[in-house]
Amino acid sequence: MNLGMPEMIFIVLLALIIFGPRRLPEVARQVTRFMNDFRRASNEFKAQLESEVHKLEAEMEKEASAVKDRVGNLEPQILPPATPLPAGTIASGSSVAEAVVSEPEARLPETSETASLNPPQHADA
Repeated sequence: MNLGMPEMIFIVLLALIIFGPRRLPEVARQVTRFMNDFRRASNEFKAQLESEVHKLEAEMEKEASAVKDRVGNLEPQILPPATPLPAGTIASGSSVAEAVVSEPEARLPETSETASLNPPQHADA
């Protein structure tokens, strides 16, 4: 709030007319007390809010370091070596994917995941 000198004079004269010269100092003291109490409560609220934010940041840092420790302790998973294609399976001009599809013996053995996707086919069908 940016009040100039004319606005301040107008407010003082208006308060003087409304409250009178006897009550004006008492009203000014009450307004000053109210402003001080409001400022104090505002500062306490601000300090409490900042304290809670710092606590949350500290907890987040703890959790982040715990996750880093857990991830750092994991051993790298070693994948089994790929099954090589038999010699002569890839004809000239064909791609590796065509060779894998065309040569059933060159496919990798089925795991439990691929077995559920590809149900066994019976000779009856």
